[in-house]
Amino acid sequence: MRLLHLLIVVSVLLVSGCAGQQSVLEATGREAGEVEALFWIATGISAVVTLLMVGLTLTALSRNQRWRGIISHERTILLGGIAFPVIVLTYLFIHSTLLLEAGSSRSVENGEPTITMAGELWWWDVIYNGPDGEIRSANELRLPVGRPVSIRLVSDNVIHSFWAPQLAGKLDMIPGRENVITLQANEAGISRGQCAEYCGGAHALMSFHVVAMAADEYESWLQKESGPAEEPASPLEERGHTVFQQSGCGACHTIRGTDARGVIGPDLTHMGSRHSLAAATLPNNPDAIAAWITDNQHYKPDNKMPEYEMLAEDDLEALSAYLAGLE
Repeated sequence: MRLLHLLIVVSVLLVSGCAGQQSVLEATGREAGEVEALFWIATGISAVVTLLMVGLTLTALSRNQRWRGIISHERTILLGGIAFPVIVLTYLFIHSTLLLEAGSSRSVENGEPTITMAGELWWWDVIYNGPDGEIRSANELRLPVGRPVSIRLVSDNVIHSFWAPQLAGKLDMIPGRENVITLQANEAGISRGQCAEYCGGAHALMSFHVVAMAADEYESWLQKESGPAEEPASPLEERGHTVFQQSGCGACHTIRGTDARGVIGPDLTHMGSRHSLAAATLPNNPDAIAAWITDNQHYKPDNKMPEYEMLAEDDLEALSAYLAGLE
């Protein structure tokens, strides 16, 4: 009995480890729900087969000659050892093959991708088709609830892989090739995605958040996101804007409505409204911004941003306040 209790406790702990924002067992999207259903079907079949095999093994080890004769009979071997596996594996193969086409074959209203996710080293460039043209964001994908959205996946460096476990299965991003995945969020909420293909030094820290919003909230957000950056709201933020310009940050980053038009790093126009920094490596607050600016290699080794250790403490505080205020 002690062994049984131990097995139950270990099983509960293992299952609890599958919960959270990046769990495939907490589907909030249509495609992920289909994948989860297939998982439970395969798991159920595996459990039944395992119990059956344990039972047959124990029976074969017993002294019951009648049952041992039944188990070793040629018909039992043909049905249980050949016919049953063929039927089960054929069903799983057909089911999974049809399921793999679910995301790519599902169409949207206009038939064209409305969002582009570009895999960079090591962050996500997110481009929306807004009311007035393209809108760039970074490391955060926003979707309207209840509406299928096609995501265009591209890379111009190495192979990445887009994976938002609560919404759909993963799809590779291959340089020189465009792949499209269609996502449909069934409920509002925040989940987490990840690059699922090793792509170099900071691969493990190349994550993103998926924010599913009510359709009207999404349209309002998209309209606001298409606008220029917020003006500094205080003398401290005004000073931070000056530090940003004088430190050359605009050579790599864009802040729409200012002279900063760099395209090497993420667009910072509305970075204050995002849920994380550095591809979900740090929380988004002034302290974390300051830590990232001066010591980013500590938090995300091999990333492409230089460390600005030369900034005076007052300048760093002002710069962090300015960037945090860009909502």
